Amino acid sequence: MGQSSSYDEQTIRHQFDRKCKLALKGEKIDYDRHLSYRREHEVLFCELPEADFGKISMTDEYDVENYSLIDIQFDVKIKDELLAKAIETLTDRKKEVIFLAYFQGMSDAAIARKLNLVRSTVCEHRIRSLELLKNTMEEYRYGNNR
Repeated sequence: MGQSSSYDEQTIRHQFDRKCKLALKGEKIDYDRHLSYRREHEVLFCELPEADFGKISMTDEYDVENYSLIDIQFDVKIKDELLAKAIETLTDRKKEVIFLAYFQGMSDAAIARKLNLVRSTVCEHRIRSLELLKNTMEEYRYGNNR
């Protein structure tokens, strides 16, 4: 009888070993499939061409770097401090024309309709505003460098 007991233990040990080996073999197959899937569907950064980096890259922008110009109708963030200061010096009407023309992309005719003005008046406001912005920015730039 002692022999059958050791035979049963040995049989159980062999069965256990076989089940462990099958489980490990199944895990290896799953892992190989996973690696194969990743090779087919993922690309390493070092293998990407230079042109594709622009598509996947992103630059963080923080409010500390931007200057906000908040008006009744507009909330515009400007990165250039000099330009933000210069726009602040404009009258409300000229500021509105500049915002509509350059930040909203509207034409002089569309701005004229929106503000109930003549198109030539809008054009004149825009041109004078640009001249004022240029002069103000030059004053700030050369005034601060002395």
